[in-house]
Amino acid sequence: MIRYTLVCDSAHNFEGWFRNSDDFESQCDRQLVVCPICGAVDIKKGLMAPAVSTSRTKETVSIPANTDERPAPASALVSPAAASMQPSALLPVDVRQKEIVEALREVRARIIENSENVGADFAAEARKMHYGEAEARSIYGETTSQDAEALLDEGIAVLPLPELPEDKN
Repeated sequence: MIRYTLVCDSAHNFEGWFRNSDDFESQCDRQLVVCPICGAVDIKKGLMAPAVSTSRTKETVSIPANTDERPAPASALVSPAAASMQPSALLPVDVRQKEIVEALREVRARIIENSENVGADFAAEARKMHYGEAEARSIYGETTSQDAEALLDEGIAVLPLPELPEDKN
């Protein structure tokens, strides 16, 4: 997987994970990549720094062991390059993480509020809608990563719901 720093036409920075560069381009062409802040679909790759893991890097971003709060999942963290372009970059890491997690909670709540839960039938229902066998509508549910990849290979747009710290409890 490749992590890209992304920028919408309103200059909001966020990140996205893609199998490869072609997947990013394909999803952008189909307007599947959406700014989580404003909903814009005109998305470009932003300035990125290589992700190099060193012991010094781990020390600067680790959360103290005496805190009761769990860190945000890796998929919710803003890359250092993206964070440095945002006004919140001057805030401590734990404050930014709280803001990000709260934004993810809001996004997830809106998705669930405006979609139908189809449970374990997600892949089958998504295919039915894609091939015109069922009414097109917003759905969510569960599927395996293999089924999700197969859906993407068929050109069926799917995205995981944002993972929140409380989901791991």
